[in-house]
Amino acid sequence: MTRIRPYLLALGIAAAMLPSLATAQAYPSKPVRLLVPFAPGGTTDLLARIIAEKMGATLGQTVVVENKAGAGGAIGAAEVAKSPPDGYMLLMSSVSTMAANPAINPAATPYDPIKDFVHISNVAATPNVIAVHPSFPAKDYKAFLDTLQKNPGKYSYGTAGNGTVGHMLAELYKSMAKVYVTHIPYRGSGPALNDVVAGQLPIIVDNLPSTLPFIKDKRLIPIVVAAPNRLADLPGVPTFAEVGLESVNRMSFLGVSAPKGTPKEVVDKVHAAVKAALADANVKGRIEATGAIVVGNSAEEYQKQVRDELSIYKRVVVEQNLKPE
Repeated sequence: MTRIRPYLLALGIAAAMLPSLATAQAYPSKPVRLLVPFAPGGTTDLLARIIAEKMGATLGQTVVVENKAGAGGAIGAAEVAKSPPDGYMLLMSSVSTMAANPAINPAATPYDPIKDFVHISNVAATPNVIAVHPSFPAKDYKAFLDTLQKNPGKYSYGTAGNGTVGHMLAELYKSMAKVYVTHIPYRGSGPALNDVVAGQLPIIVDNLPSTLPFIKDKRLIPIVVAAPNRLADLPGVPTFAEVGLESVNRMSFLGVSAPKGTPKEVVDKVHAAVKAALADANVKGRIEATGAIVVGNSAEEYQKQVRDELSIYKRVVVEQNLKPE
């Protein structure tokens, strides 16, 4: 009898593993949801919709983009973190949801960016930009800084929400440049852009892809960008490094993540679908047309990138004494 028990135990373990193995092998057998934790119209939403169709073609199932905004992306990210780890609910993750928001407001972030997710691939790196409505009295960086320094508290800026990378970047900028501007958080870049373009708010701090169309239409004026070098689309706009603010000169990442515990076979299939989408000339061209840089790294590389960015933003919060609003 004692010899039989180990055998039965092994059979039991193997039987318990069969459903998950079968699920991974059959994946996907129904549409896959790609959740964007911000309102429609922002960079995260834009890139999700660019890659979704080609991902679906590779997976053999429709990839449905859904929006669930709120709390700087934390509400949508938390929903994905708590969903079954079967690959049918994915997150369009970003530096806002995985680094900036958890760093500045950990008490209000109901998930752990490292422990609760498997980060599958960084889709693209995006520059960040400060832009103003054409009615703003300054049209270049020097005049912009001078205007803010001479008028503390007079102006407001909009972002995709509290704890987003736009908020963190703006607060870091305020600290380094010794200016005071009031933060107006929105439920995503789209609503914030709508108000700034309409002239209801003078300043936007956002990812470039969602802002660039308005800049090209001269409905917004770019002031300064966070990018390694000046951008081809904005050759006359300096980087933060050029104006002496190297620590503010950080690009954003946008990628695909899944709940922790998602089977490796499923992760590999999703990763292959992301890579196939980014290899498509049309998809690549559409992403690059937004001002973003296509990445498509490995799950291990993206996981490390999230960990590193979270560490950096935690240090920024401490060093600059940043507080959630």
